Amino acid sequence: MFNSLSDRLTATFKNLRGKGRLTEADVDATVREIRRALLDADVAVPVVREFTARVRERALGAEVSGALNPSQQIVKIVNEELVEILGGETRRIRLAKTGPTIIMLAGLQGAGKTTLAGKLSKYLKAQGHSPMLVACDLQRPNAVTQLQVVGQRAGVPVFAPHPGATSTELDHPAGDPVAVARAGVEEAKRTLHDVVIVDTAGRLGVDAEMMEQARQIRRAIVPNEVLFVIDSMIGQDAVNTAMAFDEGVNFTGIVLSKLDGDARGGAALSVASVTGKPVMFASTGEGLDDFELFHPDRMASRILDMGDVLTLIEQAEKSWDKDEAARMAKKFADQEDFTLEDFLAQMQQIRNMGSMKKMLMMMPGAQNIRQQLEQFDEREIDRVEAIVRSMTPHERVAPKIINGSRRARIARGSGVHVSEVNGLLERFAQAQKMMKKMAAGGGMPGMPGMPGMPGMPGMGGGGGGARKGAKSAPKKKARSGNPAKAAQELKDAEARRAAGAKAVPTGAAFGQQGGDFDPSQLNLPKGFDKFLGGSK
Repeated sequence: MFNSLSDRLTATFKNLRGKGRLTEADVDATVREIRRALLDADVAVPVVREFTARVRERALGAEVSGALNPSQQIVKIVNEELVEILGGETRRIRLAKTGPTIIMLAGLQGAGKTTLAGKLSKYLKAQGHSPMLVACDLQRPNAVTQLQVVGQRAGVPVFAPHPGATSTELDHPAGDPVAVARAGVEEAKRTLHDVVIVDTAGRLGVDAEMMEQARQIRRAIVPNEVLFVIDSMIGQDAVNTAMAFDEGVNFTGIVLSKLDGDARGGAALSVASVTGKPVMFASTGEGLDDFELFHPDRMASRILDMGDVLTLIEQAEKSWDKDEAARMAKKFADQEDFTLEDFLAQMQQIRNMGSMKKMLMMMPGAQNIRQQLEQFDEREIDRVEAIVRSMTPHERVAPKIINGSRRARIARGSGVHVSEVNGLLERFAQAQKMMKKMAAGGGMPGMPGMPGMPGMPGMGGGGGGARKGAKSAPKKKARSGNPAKAAQELKDAEARRAAGAKAVPTGAAFGQQGGDFDPSQLNLPKGFDKFLGGSK
């Protein structure tokens, strides 16, 4: 949704890198580019003016002029202001203290209210609630049937006493939506459902009749939350629509639908700022699971291409099989071989998390490789799984036995070329080596500062190769082939090691060159010297 805006802002900030001091002209040029980027993204003009004015005022202030890295400080300011116009902080549903929590959905026809009702009900069900859907859209043909289908997919009951209008009776609904809403709340109380989600009718545009009906339903059921569902792709008209609904039904929160579209996304940046109401949820796809709590700070990070790792972790925690994770952890701790069976199990875990493309786009810097990510084929995981499943159980445990004829058989069984089987086995061999190294306590290869990395004092041995420019360890002198001479050399080496142990003080690891180490020289907290094992 925010690809174009993200690209423009990222390019703007690149022009600031390497500047030790920012002049007023630099700030003005940056603010001008930010203004153009926001206007191109269909953000409302009043919001753009207010946003850029605050950014310019802060950028010319002391917090930038005194910063060690002014360009990074500008990015920090823009990030904080983006968070502010997106609502400031995460807002969750306020649950009723007594009786069921009543949530009313309002919005234009086609905004996605009915589908969102199912998504919201499944989201709440996963949190331990018992939601019920109420079909009050009796004007759109088959709206009631659609809600029943969505409710069935979400595993949530639907209260629908009237079938609603058909294609031949658009202006003659089969029942009174206000009465249905009232009856639905009573039914929820009787059946002990703690959440009621009321789906209301919409129109292609804001009109007095629709707004009056929504007002009557609001007065009849007194909802705890009125959620305004808005299509993120409608552009500048989002502000006018939101203000009309706010005046008509006084909604308490906003839900952005179709956030996975390729439109410019200005609605998300405009509506919350203009109405003063928080964005609470976002719909990010067509599936019932493509629904998430809206975090302004995380969305701002996505726009500025700083990633959204927290959401990625939350998705992993929801879908990850804890028993499988515990099994892998035990196997890892016992230093057992990582097999293709384990590899297949991990691939299935990743599949459960959803779209790989969406997950990768949450990583910091993903905008730089967006074109490659967009070309990523989600079916690649299916091909890998097919290759592994075409192997015998013994081949999965001992892939070294897979010779040329076996590779040809596996390729035929999985419907791929032999080169793809070869590539998978090569990648697996590399992964297996890495897992062995990590299990042995060697740390992640190629990552300086991790346990076992070369060139890091006090870290012990480990693979990964010496750092560039670092002196290699002296080679061990070859022992003589003469037994008597070899025994003497061994005796001399032991004597040297014993003498060295006496000469090297405790503080040698801290860079001291001689004498006993005194931890007080480091100006450490009181009592910390006992932890270091100093002699004083």
